[in-house]
Amino acid sequence: MSALRRAARPRGTSMRDALYEEPGPRTRRKIVIGTVLSALLVAAGIAAVVRQFYVTGQLAPRYWSFFLEWTTWRFLLQGLLGTVEVAITAGVIALVLGLLLMLGRTSGVAPLSVVCRVVTDFFRGVPSLLLIYFFFFVPAQLGLKMPSFWMLALPVALAASGVLAEVFRAGVNAVPKGQVEAAVSIGLSPAKIMFKIVLPQAVRYVIPSLIAQLVVVVKDTTVAYVVSYPDLMQNARVLITSYDALVSMYLVVAVIYILINFLINKASVYVANRTGVKIIR
Repeated sequence: MSALRRAARPRGTSMRDALYEEPGPRTRRKIVIGTVLSALLVAAGIAAVVRQFYVTGQLAPRYWSFFLEWTTWRFLLQGLLGTVEVAITAGVIALVLGLLLMLGRTSGVAPLSVVCRVVTDFFRGVPSLLLIYFFFFVPAQLGLKMPSFWMLALPVALAASGVLAEVFRAGVNAVPKGQVEAAVSIGLSPAKIMFKIVLPQAVRYVIPSLIAQLVVVVKDTTVAYVVSYPDLMQNARVLITSYDALVSMYLVVAVIYILINFLINKASVYVANRTGVKIIR
């Protein structure tokens, strides 16, 4: 069946091409007209925003001149480093915990599977900000002193672990059942089947999704002000207070976050191409 599917779909055809027909001349004209109109609307919106900035004085040099100073960028880069440290730490913890939750849920042991499913659904459903407040207030009431780094990294990791557990499970379900049946027929144990046959292929399938999930982790770190951790947003808030430049600072920080997330998405596409995993574009 898989051979017939490969033969029916030409080499180089994307998933989108396989699911949808190629648009005809009339549809292509509508697409061009819609694209032009959308571009004009976006340009008009940008022009209106710039005009409003000019009218309200937000384009005055005093709101932008401090970006020419190295001390401003050094302070922002220090915050960016803090964001990267939290994101990487939370991402590693989430990967490990998500993998463990997936293994428990697919273990076949009913009590363990139920517990892992409940934990996964709980972390997927609870907002990361609520978990941050929990780590901010509860340990302190119990007499435990946690650094602000861990009060941010742990809740972000827990919130992401529920999503990653489902990503891993999707990868496991994507492995052809025939391989598992063949492994069972030659007498391999369930543990060997999982770690030697299923899991290596599942990880390969979901590597792009795992990398893309870092975008969510990075965005979740923007609430670091709750625990007073000096990340990019927190340092930006300090500069806003110092220079009274709310609009210009938030615009620059937004561009920085967009560039970070763009690079992460590009990394996921690159890894997908290198590993041969098909993604919908």
